[in-house]
Amino acid sequence: MSSYLIGDIQGCFDDLQALLKKANFSTDKDQLFFLGDVVNRGTKSLETLRFIKDLSDNAKMLLGNHDFHLLACTLGGKTPSNKDTFSDILEAKDSLELIDFLRQQPLVIEHQDALLVHAGVPPIWDKPTLLTHTTKVEAHLQGNQAGAFIDDMYGNKPSIWTADLNTMDNCRYTINACMRMRFCTADGELEFKGKMGSETAPKGFKAWFLHENRVLKNTDIFFGHWSTLTGVTQPHIYPMDKGCAWGGRLNMIRFEDRKIFSVTC
Repeated sequence: MSSYLIGDIQGCFDDLQALLKKANFSTDKDQLFFLGDVVNRGTKSLETLRFIKDLSDNAKMLLGNHDFHLLACTLGGKTPSNKDTFSDILEAKDSLELIDFLRQQPLVIEHQDALLVHAGVPPIWDKPTLLTHTTKVEAHLQGNQAGAFIDDMYGNKPSIWTADLNTMDNCRYTINACMRMRFCTADGELEFKGKMGSETAPKGFKAWFLHENRVLKNTDIFFGHWSTLTGVTQPHIYPMDKGCAWGGRLNMIRFEDRKIFSVTC
């Protein structure tokens, strides 16, 4: 049995199937981990989400910002934009089941000694802190007031985490860090304008994984979200989003030997 970790699919179902075939993935014995953003921007969000759901115990996924946006457009008060391509899910006969499946998914997955997250981990957080705060978010998403909670999660504030944040501010920071973060300061202040490579960091900021004080620098972290990220040589850091939805590549890594499988999208 092998474990495979795969970057942002974003509805590119055909490329996903080509990649799994290339790696000789077995739905009977192998396991897939999806690092978030499984829907939106590609043309087959419905097929992608159904496929992941139907894999059952052979697949685990975590929530990315596009998956969260889909929840906001179904459970909350958000309206899809003209850039969104998940109308196939909204109109599907099994839409309710798929949305319920999606909101049961975590923000972080522990796999052996590694961490899987969509965007990143604030440099000041250790593993217990990360899991404590993401578990609180997950409980709200799975609760009876999920729609109201999601609506309250939009916004860039607070941009910095402190131990005395109220519940909603704490959850909003956690979501922004785990689903949207690229650049931050050494004390975890988030910055959302920069979207290019790590060398383009705004003054006073660095890529979240480049801070010398980072608590989890000896923990393997696999993440997606940052399709423009190239040339990463930082130990224990595995960026997996290669921009499939934008004509780039879809990448997958075999956990046991770190072998990369890739297809051009």
